[in-house]
Amino acid sequence: MKRERIVAPNAPSAIGPYSQAVRVGSLVFVSGQVPLDPSTGQLVEGDIGTQTERAIQNIEAILEAAGLGLKNVVKTTVFLTDINEFPVVNEVYARYFGDSLPARSAVQVAGLPKGARVEIEAIAWDPGHGKEGVAGKTSQ
Repeated sequence: MKRERIVAPNAPSAIGPYSQAVRVGSLVFVSGQVPLDPSTGQLVEGDIGTQTERAIQNIEAILEAAGLGLKNVVKTTVFLTDINEFPVVNEVYARYFGDSLPARSAVQVAGLPKGARVEIEAIAWDPGHGKEGVAGKTSQ
């Protein structure tokens, strides 16, 4: 099975030795996204709601580079520095994911990169990728 690195020009660059996302077969694994502004690489100012929006928008930009969208997400993990902020995160999350409702875990952590209050990672499924015969091609 072929492994493909996803590079999204409209999302923040990786801040370490890792890929923004990797596609293996029909799955796309999106690295944890903290609320960095893609144009500046700096943490966005604002409350947990604002930071959650930016993290999800970064995931969305990476998925778009892979030809997918948030509706393709099947699993997320939400990391919070304060689990008491989860109700606000949940409200923002619900606005973006709507009825697709991926499986999800949420955990409190001692700290996150760049002093972020939230980080979200995702796994998406591409039903048209990695199958024999799709668009007349066989994926490796």
